[in-house]
Amino acid sequence: MSPYLTAEPLAPAVSTCLVNVAPYLESDPGVLPDSLDPFTITATTGFMPLHPPLVQLPAAFDPVVSVVEDMPVQKLDGTPGLLATYQFGHAIDAGTLPNLTPEIAKLTAPDGKLDLAKVTALFRDYSFLSSAYLLEPCYERWDKDLEGYGLGRQVLPACLAGPLVKTAGILDIPPFMAYAAAYSLYNYRVEDPAVGTDKYSNLRTIRAFQHGLDPASSEAGFILTHVDMVKHSAGLVGGSAQLLDAVRVEDKGNVLEAFALLLDTMQVIEQSMETMWSNSKPKDYLGYRTFIFGITNQSMFPNGVIYEGENDGKPMFVRGESGANDSMIPLLDGLLQVPMPANPLTETLKDFRSYRPKPHRDFLAGVRQEADALGVREFCCKDVDVAVCYLKLLDHVRSFRWRHWMFAREYIIKRSEHPTATGGSPIIRWLPNQLFAVMDLMSTVWEGIDEAEKQHVDKDVAEMMACALDQRQKLQKEVARWCQERAL
Repeated sequence: MSPYLTAEPLAPAVSTCLVNVAPYLESDPGVLPDSLDPFTITATTGFMPLHPPLVQLPAAFDPVVSVVEDMPVQKLDGTPGLLATYQFGHAIDAGTLPNLTPEIAKLTAPDGKLDLAKVTALFRDYSFLSSAYLLEPCYERWDKDLEGYGLGRQVLPACLAGPLVKTAGILDIPPFMAYAAAYSLYNYRVEDPAVGTDKYSNLRTIRAFQHGLDPASSEAGFILTHVDMVKHSAGLVGGSAQLLDAVRVEDKGNVLEAFALLLDTMQVIEQSMETMWSNSKPKDYLGYRTFIFGITNQSMFPNGVIYEGENDGKPMFVRGESGANDSMIPLLDGLLQVPMPANPLTETLKDFRSYRPKPHRDFLAGVRQEADALGVREFCCKDVDVAVCYLKLLDHVRSFRWRHWMFAREYIIKRSEHPTATGGSPIIRWLPNQLFAVMDLMSTVWEGIDEAEKQHVDKDVAEMMACALDQRQKLQKEVARWCQERAL
């Protein structure tokens, strides 16, 4: 009997409202076929891949493996790679890599469908190769301490463009380096399978640009800390489904249980997030960051990039890799109905949605739609016990975003005057846009609680609110100062 006969979507035990957008939510990921998108949502894996990412490509793509292993500034064996001497682009231009686009259609899984795990592994490797090719001149300028990034290469050769566009089309994501499907969440392996992802020290990168194949490097730390955070996301997925179902039937007990799960999960995720400071040193970031810039809104690509043989020869504009494309906080934004201001910064936030894996996009859209239909925020504000839980979860969103802002400030803003983030958003004003929105909602909810009821709320909640309000004032002043200093 085929091992995939049990892979049909099961009727979810709790997530009745999300069955259409996450039909495999209650399925065992171990029996799901590789013909499914690796980022199919289950209650066990959350936003992580269904199965550990493929490390090695099929034999037909041995030339890709050879080139991508020779590419990094420091290879796995510790010796210098092609990027160390700025020779990678020359190697590609010399015909080192054949155009293997026709081979992609041959990647079938045991069920006869395309093997999307292999397709994603290919997308990952071609993303690394393409970004290295386009941005190598910019890295050379940075490495030689020259002013500015200059221009990247303006044409992506067909041997890279064809497979990148083909795999991206199959996965329904833009054809460029992605956070989930390339740089972070599909770019880890474990040293000891028995330990798995349980311990951060057991994680390794599969691909890297600079020194990231060394697990002690800052590049590895940057990538793998994101993996370590997202490995806990199943609690957010399950808790969100439970909360929506409980609100639907107005079951306060189950609502509080769902909040407990969400709050516990966010505490663990933020504890992992805090290790970024030690896993990835701020002074090292700008080096490997050079390779994760995109094309949209970047001075390195003022006229976009021509993908040879693609898009009728017209230039393409796509955003670069960004941790802002992670799905955890956007999930809570939708679940808690956090209102974002109507401005260009929020439009960029919406644009980022298309850079997530399709199953993530579908799930987040489904949660947003269901939360709006049920009126989650209104329901939670009717009862003080529930409102306090709602506020505490909002505070985790605030705390997460505040820490993200601190990373941006210490890793980037204080060290570079380049005005845009890797994803093409304004580096100074974009993160505060979302942070202010969360703080303002917290204030609105807190002000809506009756003063008499506030007297019975734990003292730590009042202190939490005072901290959030104080932080808002500090952030407003800080952003104004940075904008004034840089004439923004």
